[in-house]
Amino acid sequence: QVQLVESGGGLVQAGGSLRLSCAASGRTRNSAATGWFRQAPGKEREFVSAITWSGGSTYYANSVKGRFTISRDNAKNTVVLQMNSLKPEDTAVYYCARGTVFSDRPEHYTVWGQGTQVTVSS
Repeated sequence: QVQLVESGGGLVQAGGSLRLSCAASGRTRNSAATGWFRQAPGKEREFVSAITWSGGSTYYANSVKGRFTISRDNAKNTVVLQMNSLKPEDTAVYYCARGTVFSDRPEHYTVWGQGTQVTVSS
């Protein structure tokens, strides 16, 4: 069984940066992709970014394109989401997940972390 643990969330002013990490432990095996999703209060969970196992392909939601960068270090079983130029609308709980398909759809992701809170003040 694989476990995912997110870290790096916190409170930041608009325009600031945060670096989220997703660490995998347990019976880690190759997965098609790792994705980041977020959920704000009263809203549905939405796709943020995904990266393939090799790191050769990445995918971003339009709302974060140009501001967020996803990367991975398979030797450390870690995926990182670098978030720059943060906006108040980025405030949400951020989740990482391992997927069976390189996709922006939550149903394609089978293992989820517990999330880390990101709050951006105006």
